[in-house]
Amino acid sequence: MTDVRRALAATMSVEASRWLDALDADQRLIAHWDFPDDDERRQWFYTPTDHGGLTLGQMSSTQQRLAFRLLASGLSHAGYVTMATIIGLENVLDHLEGFTASWNHPRGRDPQRYYVRVFGDPASGTWSWRAGGHHISLNFTIIDGAVAGTTPLFLGADPASSPLLGPHLLRPLEGVEDLARELTRSLDARQRPRAVVTPRAPSDLVLVNRSTISDGDGPLPLQAIWRGQLPGEFHDLAVRIQDGADAAIPLTIDDLTAMSFTTTPKGLAASEMNADQREMLDTLLRRYVDRLPDALAEEEAAKFVGDRLDGVHLLWAGSVEPGEAHYYRLQSPLLLAEYDNTARGANHVHTVWRNPQGDFADDVLRRHHATHDH
Repeated sequence: MTDVRRALAATMSVEASRWLDALDADQRLIAHWDFPDDDERRQWFYTPTDHGGLTLGQMSSTQQRLAFRLLASGLSHAGYVTMATIIGLENVLDHLEGFTASWNHPRGRDPQRYYVRVFGDPASGTWSWRAGGHHISLNFTIIDGAVAGTTPLFLGADPASSPLLGPHLLRPLEGVEDLARELTRSLDARQRPRAVVTPRAPSDLVLVNRSTISDGDGPLPLQAIWRGQLPGEFHDLAVRIQDGADAAIPLTIDDLTAMSFTTTPKGLAASEMNADQREMLDTLLRRYVDRLPDALAEEEAAKFVGDRLDGVHLLWAGSVEPGEAHYYRLQSPLLLAEYDNTARGANHVHTVWRNPQGDFADDVLRRHHATHDH
């Protein structure tokens, strides 16, 4: 592992230890679990369900400050600002939905319902931490004193676009929407049929919140991406939401087959793009990795620089017109970015950066165990 990854791990260790040290015994029972505890550690969500851990609402102001120091250690400045804006959108969404109690909570949309949990001893050199809530999931794994895993790294926004006083809109994730659309619209008559696999978009990410991804994986219903079984009335609500989404964009078997995941990437390869299109694709990929601290983002970008960009494929589903439902995927053997904007009249965005060879540093952890368990 590089010096960059070791330096970042050292910072995370300090921040995680400070936060844990500030918690009382009861809080630590919720916040601090053993490593690896894979059944729990590898669960991740982006719905307003229980993400597992201590919520901001269960922390004092001092403890919240220390928690945000930990979160900031895993993000660039721009990534942190985007994350903080997404949390703040809970207040906007609460307003849009009429300030109701929902999803079995007295406040349906709540910026205090974001969770933090540490697995293992941050001083040990091999441990992990995660943070998440509605539309945020951060997952970092440290192996032998170096940051070995940074995925899944999910950011979403609902609403994706909101009015501000003045001429501009609040669009936390516009960078990965507008450039992807510009790239897709730039494709010529030969390229576009390779990239745009169906005129209809899925109602969510195709791979949703699976811990591992496999050939043939496709969309799942909303009620399946919650922690545990939703209570009756909330299960029925999730079903109604899903039924409404499915009715708005009825997908055929051919659509589902075209957009289903395969380890061999689908869509248009960068090797078939011209120089301007390749530059747009490179910039788009960097907008995903730039969520990470700058030096680490540069290392992550090595997955698609030079000749490695050739193997990155663009798959698009849905409309290429602004304001209409759409989905895209960027994939090579080394990387996976997924994006959708279909719900709430195409004003509800999900985006995630993943490692198709092993989120949660699974690949590195397997090698670590093979070396240290003998």
